[in-house]
Amino acid sequence: MTSVSPRSLDRSPRSALSLQDAMADGRVVALTGAGMSTDSGIPDYRGPDSPPRDPMTFQQFIGDDDFRRHYWARNHVGWRHMDATRPNAGHRALAELERMGTVTGVITQNVDMLHTKAGSRSVIDLHGVYGRVRCLDCDRLVSRVALDERLTAANPGFIESVVGADGVEIAPDADAIIESTAHFRMVGCEVCGGILKPDIVYFGESVPKPRVRSAYDMVDAARSLVVLGSSLTVMSGLRFVRHAWKNDIPVFIVNRGRTRGDEFAAQKIEAGCSEVLASFL
Repeated sequence: MTSVSPRSLDRSPRSALSLQDAMADGRVVALTGAGMSTDSGIPDYRGPDSPPRDPMTFQQFIGDDDFRRHYWARNHVGWRHMDATRPNAGHRALAELERMGTVTGVITQNVDMLHTKAGSRSVIDLHGVYGRVRCLDCDRLVSRVALDERLTAANPGFIESVVGADGVEIAPDADAIIESTAHFRMVGCEVCGGILKPDIVYFGESVPKPRVRSAYDMVDAARSLVVLGSSLTVMSGLRFVRHAWKNDIPVFIVNRGRTRGDEFAAQKIEAGCSEVLASFL
């Protein structure tokens, strides 16, 4: 096995384990964030080199028709770029580590579905996925592909009108960075005419309780928890780190830059996810 060479920092006297020890011991659960997918071309929200971003809130989405139209116009362009992304070496390594029996499951804060595309089988999509759309009135789920057909029919030529020769910048939530959206036409639920929303947990919205419970159960069954590419800025991910620490489950963090969970980590590795995970194959 290749040793992990990037700079590491022992944070907690509660455990003398290294990440290499944890991988050898098995029953590792991974908690992944946006830094896991940067090697696939999806930008990070809070990485050291990331531009300032202002993610949309749930209240903005449901409270303003113009804002919602602006969002769907941008998503109409952006979702297909995310759909075209492919798993990177880190995703593939994590899937292989699961096949080897080292990793028992993945809790991801990402909505890009790249863990599933890479072949990981035990995945909890904490914040949902970009590939489904939910009606807020009747709770009907449809695929993003099906909605795209309707939006394309309602907005012929829209993509060509807003995407320049150099392409378009895509945010981590499948939102394209475009400005001119006033001429975009929205569509409602085909069954009840209600408001459609990507099946993604927005800022200001709670993760469904059964999903949270499943994630806690996954952590409780683990021998260790490794955080991969997350600054743990939001509580939806940090709570699992705190839970593991309180229950004497060693925590390891692989991330470029500081995280809110550093104080709980038995070892912090300042490196990219792909290079660290590949070293364990």
